[in-house]
Amino acid sequence: MTSSNSAFPFSLDSESAEPPSAGPARPVEAISDAADLDRIRRSVEAAGEAAYHWQVDTDVIAWSGNARDVLGCDPSRIAAGRTFAAFLDADNFTSRYDTVMRTAQADDGSGVPFQIEYLFRPEGRGGRASVWVEDHGRWFAGRDGRPAKVYGMVRRIDDRHHRDQQLSFLGNCDPLTGMMNRGRMAEALGEAMAVAARDGNSCAFVIAAINNLAVVNEAYGFEVADEVIVNMGRRLRQVVRTGDAIARFSGAKFGMILNQCDEAELAAAVERFLGVARDSVIETERGPVWALLSIGAVVLPRHAADANTAMARAEEALTEARRRPSDGSVVYRPSAQRDAERKLNARSATEIVRCLREDRFRLAFQPVVAAATGKPMFHEALLRMEDSAGEIIAAAHLIPIAEKLGLVRLIDRAVVQMSVATLHKYPDARLSLNLSGTTATDPHWYPHILDILASNRSVTGRLIVEITETVALGGLAETHRFVERLRELGCSVAIDDFGAGFTSFRHLRHLPFDILKLDGTFCRGLPENADNQYFVRSLIDLGRTFGLKTVAEWVECEADAELLRSWNVDFLQGNLFGEASLETPWAAGNGEEPFAADTASAPDATMVEPALAASGDVSSPPPIAEFEPDIDNELSRLRQAIAVLDASFRRGPPAGREPEPSYADLVSDRAAQAAG
Repeated sequence: MTSSNSAFPFSLDSESAEPPSAGPARPVEAISDAADLDRIRRSVEAAGEAAYHWQVDTDVIAWSGNARDVLGCDPSRIAAGRTFAAFLDADNFTSRYDTVMRTAQADDGSGVPFQIEYLFRPEGRGGRASVWVEDHGRWFAGRDGRPAKVYGMVRRIDDRHHRDQQLSFLGNCDPLTGMMNRGRMAEALGEAMAVAARDGNSCAFVIAAINNLAVVNEAYGFEVADEVIVNMGRRLRQVVRTGDAIARFSGAKFGMILNQCDEAELAAAVERFLGVARDSVIETERGPVWALLSIGAVVLPRHAADANTAMARAEEALTEARRRPSDGSVVYRPSAQRDAERKLNARSATEIVRCLREDRFRLAFQPVVAAATGKPMFHEALLRMEDSAGEIIAAAHLIPIAEKLGLVRLIDRAVVQMSVATLHKYPDARLSLNLSGTTATDPHWYPHILDILASNRSVTGRLIVEITETVALGGLAETHRFVERLRELGCSVAIDDFGAGFTSFRHLRHLPFDILKLDGTFCRGLPENADNQYFVRSLIDLGRTFGLKTVAEWVECEADAELLRSWNVDFLQGNLFGEASLETPWAAGNGEEPFAADTASAPDATMVEPALAASGDVSSPPPIAEFEPDIDNELSRLRQAIAVLDASFRRGPPAGREPEPSYADLVSDRAAQAAG
């Protein structure tokens, strides 16, 4: 063996080229001179690597002279396998000894390659200094087939290991909280479910969401919201049991995997999680913030077969929990009703698409009459569909589903196209149609509707577009723009179901509507309902104050109609005056006007004008923008009516009278009526 000053203390001449194993001899080209040896030494040093030879039977390790520079340790202190092992970090997953001596591989004569990484401590296992090392080489077997000699190289990989660790962190952890991210959590959840299924145990998955983070964002800024997320995550981590896992699921949501957890233990854990939020405020740099949680959970593997399903069902439970007041929790339970509704949704979506493709939607027409004369002034176009057996059925039940699935835009476009075609074919026809809130407030979609109307200006003067009040209030700015464009094209615009959303005076004054359609839930059974009488009279007065015509819907009996006439409602609509029918009540023109662009024609008079003529009032209402009522004088009677109405609401129903049905019940009744 050469001196320690040599780069290669073990010989590299031709004599040492004898194969170290019992395999067949292999010729090795000898290094010709000292210059070649020096060039190899310089190459190894330039690469930052140190060479070694470990003789297993004697446990002697011979190091190249630059080992001190690479490892930061005197080579004499690590000249044996046992002493070298004393410098390895205790938390290493593997070592050179384990890799070589405990391998199942066999040497066929060419040696067995290996490559490992570990943490080396130059000052010994108790020292603070550390070096990440890549160790690679080959071991050769002796005559007994067991490892006898190891030739290898070591090099420092601190920078690369740091990059790898950072990439691993970014791939598996959330940078804000340091917790597992959603992807890694999904893997861990799958593993936990597999263990629970194997052992016959239960585990649980919990999603906890901070309820009011949007308010914090708005009030203090996103930096403070991040503080709230970090602090809440820290609180939850403190009460999660050892062995359970916590992750940042998304945004302001945390996911927790609870191992060996049945329903009773889950209930206790959920209350513990809610408690850490209730106990105290979160201190931030901008001041204290009170944050409450809502929790959704699912017991596994009973209620989910895989991690994705488990997360989806926990989200479903969380959605239900967030509907509850303050903080709350819901544990997922199977629901036959929910499953049936989803199957119905799927079938309905299929039916909607099929009807659109096969042109199986139809329009039914219900008359809207002048209150004074009973003469039909216009008809509302109501959607019907032809089923696979050729039967015509109401399509009202499809609209909520279509809105959820985003298909209602296509239905709206079809209704507008059919209505315009009807107006072309029947010159005496005057129609109103409903547009969904999705279309009326979507600036990326309602231009499609406007394009159809702009291409058929000759009929837009005979068309009223109805927009539901709650939709108008939900997207006020977009609704205003859409309504203005409709009126520019010659259409009249009605606010539908007026009274359900409680539009303020300011909104009603500035939204450019022409007609108010009173919510039908308030317009039936009027003689027996004093509260609704006050309310409907107030709405009619409100419409008159702002120069708008009023339509009372769902008028089913003459007693209701008489009261509405006495309050000077302008139009009446309901089965008392005619049910919706597929039969067209007008005669076709001499020749069908083509359904095509006709931008040169001026729009006809608005729908308000013929109704006024029929009722004896020949003056047209002023445009909304020019109407400036004297609030003190013209609204005094309206204020009195509203005060009486408010008092009646506080007073409650008269003694002996059954409480009025809830609004949800009335909406259900309306859906049943529409289906009829």
